[in-house]
Amino acid sequence: MTERGNVYVDMVGDLFHPGHVALLRAARAFGERLIVGVLSDEDVAAYKRKPIMTLAERVVVIEACRYVDVVLPNAPYRVTNEFLDRHRIDVVVHGDDLTADAFKEVFGPVAAAGKLRLVRYTAGVSTTELIRRCRAASPAPGGTTIS
Repeated sequence: MTERGNVYVDMVGDLFHPGHVALLRAARAFGERLIVGVLSDEDVAAYKRKPIMTLAERVVVIEACRYVDVVLPNAPYRVTNEFLDRHRIDVVVHGDDLTADAFKEVFGPVAAAGKLRLVRYTAGVSTTELIRRCRAASPAPGGTTIS
């Protein structure tokens, strides 16, 4: 599976969890160097929800992952071939969990150039699921904790 060169992943990375690690591990296998673009709070809020962690917090956690070589804060939502050229990126990796429309919107030109690789999405763990678990474990009305 190893290709040569620089690999790029863009992500939110909110509440960093095993699914994020699996994505970064899989992406790293495609090349010699992994560059991770972290989307801004504003860009993320425009298409899902505002991240719980700030951009600075998410960058620090992602930088600490052993599979990551470089982190680019405020990465663009739409990945273009010009962006890849500017950062000397050879291939882009993303989970296979996006809709066809989202892939076209975010990665259209990159996919058309044959530079997009998809990896299996890690089912069962997501930031949304972690938030649900936190809410379920929070104190119920009256001050008791739900276990």
